[in-house]
Amino acid sequence: MTDSDASRLLDDATDLVSQAAAAVLAAIAGGLDTRAKTDESPVTRADMAAQGVLMDGLTKLLPGVPLVSEEAVDEAPAELGHTFWLVDPVDGTKELIAGRDEYTINVALMRDGAPWLGIVAAPARGEIWRGVVGHGAEFLKLAPGRAVAHADQRGPIHTRARPAGRLVAACSRSHPDPKSEALLAEFGDVIKIDCGSALKFCRVAEGAADLYPRLGTTCEWDIAAGHAVVVAAGGAVVTPLGRPLPYGQADKAFRVPGFVAVGDLGLLTQLPGA
Repeated sequence: MTDSDASRLLDDATDLVSQAAAAVLAAIAGGLDTRAKTDESPVTRADMAAQGVLMDGLTKLLPGVPLVSEEAVDEAPAELGHTFWLVDPVDGTKELIAGRDEYTINVALMRDGAPWLGIVAAPARGEIWRGVVGHGAEFLKLAPGRAVAHADQRGPIHTRARPAGRLVAACSRSHPDPKSEALLAEFGDVIKIDCGSALKFCRVAEGAADLYPRLGTTCEWDIAAGHAVVVAAGGAVVTPLGRPLPYGQADKAFRVPGFVAVGDLGLLTQLPGA
């Protein structure tokens, strides 16, 4: 795919995400109507509003390409093929319910088993991080509902080289776990910054953090978009042993046992499997 083709697809998908962001804010204004799903995790009217926009828009954008979404995982086709969408309409629903602005919309296009295009939007902040592997990553200030062409701010982002001093680690506010803490200890006395949802990937991609470990089980739609953005910005996302992350695992309910995102590829040498 040429740069212009990738750019056009990224813009079209970003416009859809922007529309979904506007739908989320409208739903919040009308009341969340929170309920518990079968796994006891919360879902709100905002999740379903974004789901509707993305399911409809993405299937029209690339007809015939399968789509796996958190809120419609039971509808995922048995055979995904080499290219498919992974979508989390609202990542960080607990953050949204708590009144924080750290929830995101995550959209990723997978190619040959790996995230290739990724968009992470923070509706409450009017911010978007996006990228295509091999074509670079960027940050946009974009009011929800507006097209990319009307962004108030837009510029490339890159991961940073390992600093001479202490590393900065993005850590989960909602899902702390001892295994992740133990892995961080391998990198010495790190500075920790807590935040919610896929924003932790964005901190690595924009060079505000050096790594983001999560050794607890998570779902593919939670991480695929951030994974693509980090790699497009120059970093890597791997298993805790430094192996490629598996995706498209319907037989495992699309769950991933753990991962580490790094900005400087040299940090991979400090992982246990290096």
